[in-house]
Amino acid sequence: MRVPCQQSPVLAGSAALAALGALLLYLAEPSSYGKYSERAMPAATRLPARAAWFLQELPSFAVPAGILARQPRALFGPPATVLLGLFCGHYFYRTFVYSLRTRGRPFPVVLLVKGFVFCMGNGLLQGYYLIYCAEYPADWYTDIRFSLGVFLFILGMGINIHSDCILRQLRKPGEVIYRIPQGGLFTYISGANFLGEIIEWIGYALATWSLPALAFAFFSLCFLGLRAFHHHRFYLKMFEDYPKSRKALIPFIF
Repeated sequence: MRVPCQQSPVLAGSAALAALGALLLYLAEPSSYGKYSERAMPAATRLPARAAWFLQELPSFAVPAGILARQPRALFGPPATVLLGLFCGHYFYRTFVYSLRTRGRPFPVVLLVKGFVFCMGNGLLQGYYLIYCAEYPADWYTDIRFSLGVFLFILGMGINIHSDCILRQLRKPGEVIYRIPQGGLFTYISGANFLGEIIEWIGYALATWSLPALAFAFFSLCFLGLRAFHHHRFYLKMFEDYPKSRKALIPFIF
């Protein structure tokens, strides 16, 4: 029996996501991990980057995957299950591939806890809406919104994974130094990995045509766009030979 959809939590969760994104943009400060953690939180207790990223990202995979596992098995079942499968696919990569290969700096525990709560809430919001609230017509698989959205999602994920590989190769195991990333979209922008993920979630919002996904895409644009901006400033200050034609997030524009 289908669980009845509760619209109020969905609306509240979507509004909270959008408001959090707007607040981050208003404050205009980067989140205090990676290259910004020592300056912002010098005395914070830290975990190794691999363990921290694994624990933080895990609920974004486990919560919606748990919801998905309760649905009837079908390779191409209802559109909602396929779309939630895309969400789980992204966070499978983030949890079980990216986190176990990263060579980032130790991660503040307080940010890990905040990230864990955020990932759990967002995973529940996206999964609950798609499985218990979303209704799609029988021809949604041929709708231009689905087709274009899935294309953008796959394109963005490809850019994101490729850019992560470039960044990882800049360091040998145990190193925490910074080098200028080269190749791929890094030829044109400082935040190639961030642009890839932003494209992903814009595509996801289009394919799902849902308020929670739109709110998450907006949050991602604010959070990752701001981080790309600060990364760009960091590189310009650190490296005198940093390419002057390179932009922060959008090639040739910004």
